[in-house]
Amino acid sequence: MKRLHLIEIHEQTWCPAPVRDAVTDYLQFSITFGSVYQPIFQHLKTALNNAGTGKIVDLCSGGGGAWVGLKKEFDDVQVTLTDFYPNLAAFRELKEKNDLDFQKLSVNALDVPNNLSGFRTMFTAFHHFRPAQAREILRDAANKNCGIGIFEATPRSAKTLLIMLLTPIFVLLFTPKIRPFRWSRIVFTYLIPIVPLVVLFDGVVSALRTYTPDELKEFTHDLGDDNYIWEIGEEFGEKSPLSIIYCIGYPKRFK
Repeated sequence: MKRLHLIEIHEQTWCPAPVRDAVTDYLQFSITFGSVYQPIFQHLKTALNNAGTGKIVDLCSGGGGAWVGLKKEFDDVQVTLTDFYPNLAAFRELKEKNDLDFQKLSVNALDVPNNLSGFRTMFTAFHHFRPAQAREILRDAANKNCGIGIFEATPRSAKTLLIMLLTPIFVLLFTPKIRPFRWSRIVFTYLIPIVPLVVLFDGVVSALRTYTPDELKEFTHDLGDDNYIWEIGEEFGEKSPLSIIYCIGYPKRFK
């Protein structure tokens, strides 16, 4: 299936903030509730050990991302959530309840500030970027001698597209369980059902935009030269019908 770089509504500047936050809140809830990224736990743990750090800089965190569920699996890690459009209400809630730190200023994944040091992670967000931008994200990590882990839960396949057609039902069922509670989320989910439609549209587009392992290998084949290690593959979980695509890199000197 050929990759199509269509737009996702919630990442557009014209998308109202309450709608964007409701969408990212739902995505964060579904990732945590379904333990979506559990299959790559061991890959990530090994990568952190090889990178020689317990500091995490999570890029494009949305409403909190995978670290809400993953952090309890790790000992002594410090996670800082970041985003180009920070969902500050969600970040503050997660800092209080899950001990996740956050950066309140906008962070560009293509040029991460030097003061945000540590192993970089990105969950369900790499497909937002066009090939040149995606390669620059990986290059920025390699040039600054930072480890990085890219993880995608929407492989580009017909199966993924079929599953995405069910997402409006899940949005309607799970929205009352999402915290912190917001009246705007209720309004734009039930009274004016924009959020279910945006989640459906963006979910289909996400699948069409997700890079394959072979495409990721093309991005990384000359990044970091001989001083950087890249591990790229696909992991299947026992419960999930979809695979997790991963791209992990770190300086060789640490390993």
